[in-house]
Amino acid sequence: MKKIVVTGALGHIGSRLIHELPGNFPDIQIVMIDNMAGQRYCSLFSLPEEGNYSFIEADVLEYDMVSLIEGADAVIQLAAITNAAGSFEQRKVVEYNNFNATKRVAEACMKARVGMIHLSSTSVYGSQAEVVDEDCSESELQPQSPYAETKIKEEKFIKKLSQENDLKATICRFGTIFGTSTGMRFHTAVNKFCWQAVLGQPLTVWTTAYNQKRPYLDLSDAIRAITFIMKNGIFDGQIYNVLTINATVNNIVDIIKKYIPMVKLEFVDAEIMNQLSYNVSCEKLCNKGFEIKGNIETGISDTIQLLRNANRKY
Repeated sequence: MKKIVVTGALGHIGSRLIHELPGNFPDIQIVMIDNMAGQRYCSLFSLPEEGNYSFIEADVLEYDMVSLIEGADAVIQLAAITNAAGSFEQRKVVEYNNFNATKRVAEACMKARVGMIHLSSTSVYGSQAEVVDEDCSESELQPQSPYAETKIKEEKFIKKLSQENDLKATICRFGTIFGTSTGMRFHTAVNKFCWQAVLGQPLTVWTTAYNQKRPYLDLSDAIRAITFIMKNGIFDGQIYNVLTINATVNNIVDIIKKYIPMVKLEFVDAEIMNQLSYNVSCEKLCNKGFEIKGNIETGISDTIQLLRNANRKY
């Protein structure tokens, strides 16, 4: 590989990815584009010296993406507004931004004949089945937020381009991310609970969610999945679930209590909380040779250690 383009490069996932790419692809040119809406300047701090980086502060909705992508071996599309729970308050903004960002990147990849890795989410599932996989029926896709609804719309658009216009693409439905990065956020379950626990705040748990199983993804597994797909040239137009573990909030709280015993819970209502419990299968990608190596307890421990000095009584 000679060139990789990362859109939305400074976010939670992107900031870890850009730091690890040189170790996986020596001498690669890494082109990063981000509109800086999240003000994550710190994501560009201390990039590996062996990395051949170039950063562009721009919005994929406005930039000449074809020129940017030409000559690349792969594009990782991370540009999106990512807060699922918060998407209820800005439904139209999320749909417009996320779908059109994906549309512009996909069309540019198609024109430049470059492989695209697009990140979707396991939040598209709303199944009553005990185990759900990528080949589930349409009725088992019951997104519970505007964010997830838009992800399905993006998936359909990419699959259509793959089938009708020969776009080389892979769609990854990521579980809820946990783990540390220089541009990490704290709006999703595991990271949010670690933040609240360290600061001595009650853990705000959705009323119906405490014993519901959901898929979670160690950021280290997420990065390894992206690099695995690129190294193996898996641009087959397929959807792949990527997760480390199916776990309940109860499981997560029990782990946090090992490090901060005096944790309190506060049950709250939320528009997104009415999904049933289910397990998501990662077998399809594993059958390609991918190995899950992440660990939720290690991820929680690392996050707590990163924050611990912010409140020394814990």
